[in-house]
Amino acid sequence: MKFRTLRRHFREGGKNIQRNGWMTIASVGAVTTTLILVGAFLALMLNLNQMADNIEEDVEIKALVEVTAEEGQVDEIKQQIETIPAVSTVEYSSKEEELNELIESMGEEGKTWEMFEQDNPLNDAFVIKTEDPIETFDVASEVEKIENIQEVNYGEEIVQKLFQFNKYARNIGLALIIGLVFTAIFLISNTIKITIMARSKEIGIMKLVGATNGFIRWPFFIEGLLLGILGSIIPIAVIVSGYYYLDANVSELINFKFVSLMPFNPFAWQLSLLILGIGAVIGVWGSVMSVRKFLKV
Repeated sequence: MKFRTLRRHFREGGKNIQRNGWMTIASVGAVTTTLILVGAFLALMLNLNQMADNIEEDVEIKALVEVTAEEGQVDEIKQQIETIPAVSTVEYSSKEEELNELIESMGEEGKTWEMFEQDNPLNDAFVIKTEDPIETFDVASEVEKIENIQEVNYGEEIVQKLFQFNKYARNIGLALIIGLVFTAIFLISNTIKITIMARSKEIGIMKLVGATNGFIRWPFFIEGLLLGILGSIIPIAVIVSGYYYLDANVSELINFKFVSLMPFNPFAWQLSLLILGIGAVIGVWGSVMSVRKFLKV
């Protein structure tokens, strides 16, 4: 396509936006509102996904060794665990280390356990991590079968609920985002449909004098692209400003190990480009839908 022709298409696309007046403002406003919601949901879902990943990665299996197991048998247990395909790491924790960890985790109340340092009732243990957290259940089942393993702990009920919650949260968030995007596409499609209907006589004349379908369609594609880009400017400003505030203020109030926001840079700028891209795609797709259905030339 020649530069002169492309310039003409952009000029016509811009004129179409001006001609539509209030419909253009309504479409840009609808896209703006939609993209603010999409951007907010994206920021929320991406941060929740990171928090969920952090929690899932911290899921571990603790296999307690029989008190009667000898040193050679303990080494054999470790070798058997390491042969399980899904196992990532295996760390031995002596009963002394287990007692110290228990005392530290309980704070002031843990001091009552110091009396057991001479007669430690705890077991030696193996702390196991899997390649993929979802494989925790299968690995735990395999470890339970190993001789001289007394018990396997990994918080089965909590872990199952955690994985289910993460799965449902991701699916629901994705469904909401897709629904909002299609709403914006529908609004832009209707705006361009009105433009096409209003200019049907002019389009018919252009066709009679030899204009190709592509030549006629291009201005509408560009109109949709511009509507999408215009509608993404305010959402980007709102999301970046809001996320900067959260990153600077809220993060300081959160002291939980797994609850942390993704760093402002580069996350906010990556999200901005994503919103801009979604706006452009929404605009072009809405235009394509209108042109295919209503441009009868």
